[in-house]
Amino acid sequence: MNAPQSPAALPPPPPTPTLAMIATLGLVAAICGLLIVTAYEGSLPAVKENRRIALERAVASVLPGARKTVSYLALPDGSVVAGGAEGAPAGARPFQAAYDASGALMGIAAEGAAKGYADTVRIMFGYKPACQCVVGFALVSSRETPGIGDKIVKDAAFLKNFEALDARLAPDMKALANAITTVKHGTKTQPWQIDAISGATVTSRAVGRGIDEAAQALLPRIVPKLEQIGRAP
Repeated sequence: MNAPQSPAALPPPPPTPTLAMIATLGLVAAICGLLIVTAYEGSLPAVKENRRIALERAVASVLPGARKTVSYLALPDGSVVAGGAEGAPAGARPFQAAYDASGALMGIAAEGAAKGYADTVRIMFGYKPACQCVVGFALVSSRETPGIGDKIVKDAAFLKNFEALDARLAPDMKALANAITTVKHGTKTQPWQIDAISGATVTSRAVGRGIDEAAQALLPRIVPKLEQIGRAP
């Protein structure tokens, strides 16, 4: 009967195929990466088309009757060039120029955002040069409390604020003549004020801040260029 071998007498374990393992993991990673890129590239046209449709619907909501929209960028140096938000240079402000059936400019649509009760409230608003006023807004995204925060798109009295919200520029054309502000429900006295919704004041104020911040930055760049964008290209 043979005696059991001591540990020292046991044959050494085979070497771990380190290079083979690394090569296998690298191959798996490369395949996964290729699949992700392929899926992304394959879905990109659909994603872009959905964004385009959503944008057109938002513009149609704030500027009813628009037949054509063109994307522009208002640059920090005061120039306005054709182009969308994707790949825009730092400091550029994207906006949509909306044209009627004859090709004449009927208004400008732009996005604004501000912190609400639960998260950032993103909106789009319409501006008409003829009255120098905001004539409507639409909700782009929000996580406000259902039944409270969503009143901003359901409350008829609140929406009435945006039939002709004063957004005139000051004589020096560098800012609004009067900041757009949201006031306590029932205390509105000026055409540039927004009468808040009772019980949804925080969200109401987010709408006002979003419009004011965007208008203060965008309109001084756009208004001097209205002749340039006055006809549909």
